[in-house]
Amino acid sequence: MARKTIVMVEDNPDNRRIYSVLLEHSGYEVMQAEDAESGLALIALYRPDLVLMDISLPRMDGFEATARLKEDPLTAGIPVVALTAHAFDEDRRRAWDVGFDGYLTKPIGPRRVLQEVERLLRDDVAA
Repeated sequence: MARKTIVMVEDNPDNRRIYSVLLEHSGYEVMQAEDAESGLALIALYRPDLVLMDISLPRMDGFEATARLKEDPLTAGIPVVALTAHAFDEDRRRAWDVGFDGYLTKPIGPRRVLQEVERLLRDDVAA
């Protein structure tokens, strides 16, 4: 069985390293991008099984990047999970409005990220 692929769009190198190590140890292939533009390019090229998207990114934020993914028929079905310090209700509502499938507020323990990934990919595994 092929490994599930995750693209992580996160500008903090420590967060990228911590989450990637746990996800890779759990059997996922993880590709990393430090900004939305390079993340969108990876997603378009590889069509991953899931995207972990920071919201506070340089130049283009995660809201805009996710809206673009969800507007494109080729990437609209890819689950996107917000990894963010934005904990206000209006941020969460905006995330749902643009199409995020999950929302985790920082600080986030790595195991919680893994639980959310597994929750969203569970249907794919069972199929």
